[in-house]
Amino acid sequence: MTSAESSPAVVTAWFAQRLPQEWTAAAAPEVTVDREEITVLLTLTAPETAEGATDAEKAEGIAGLIARFREDTRDRRIAIAREAEHRYRRKVAWGVRVGDRRELFTHLAVPVMTRLRQPERQVLDTLVEAGVARSRAHALAWCVRLVGSNTAEWLGDLRTAMERVEQVRNAGPASGATAGGAEAEPQAD
Repeated sequence: MTSAESSPAVVTAWFAQRLPQEWTAAAAPEVTVDREEITVLLTLTAPETAEGATDAEKAEGIAGLIARFREDTRDRRIAIAREAEHRYRRKVAWGVRVGDRRELFTHLAVPVMTRLRQPERQVLDTLVEAGVARSRAHALAWCVRLVGSNTAEWLGDLRTAMERVEQVRNAGPASGATAGGAEAEPQAD
């Protein structure tokens, strides 16, 4: 499958048509695609609670809804994930959003190799020593989340620009083809 065939827009369109309608009744699925994983986040309607219910009671109602949805849809989600994993050659993770609560069921934690110089390692070590993180790896993930949340708009603009570059690249002439569309003949030396 080419990168154009597995672009975020293509993957999102596939899931939008493949998912059962009752899973998408509240909102369209939020599909996120990277090199290793496709995350499908479904929106559930918050459960009704008794008038005057406490925040703790509302939270427990949401937790129960999420647990029931996860259990009731497990077999179907696994079947759809297997189909998508075969089609797009990426793992599929599932999650739900209920109000402002977001919960991922299973997702990858991918090791990323990086070389850090002493000043960067000192930042990570400070976070560990201060109890902000359990390890350098956890500290690095914390830093990435912090940057992501503080620069979300900029990162979104950058992703949009990269998608546009990919579209232009895919619309260009195929490598190895001549203007007439025929394959170029190899040059004799």
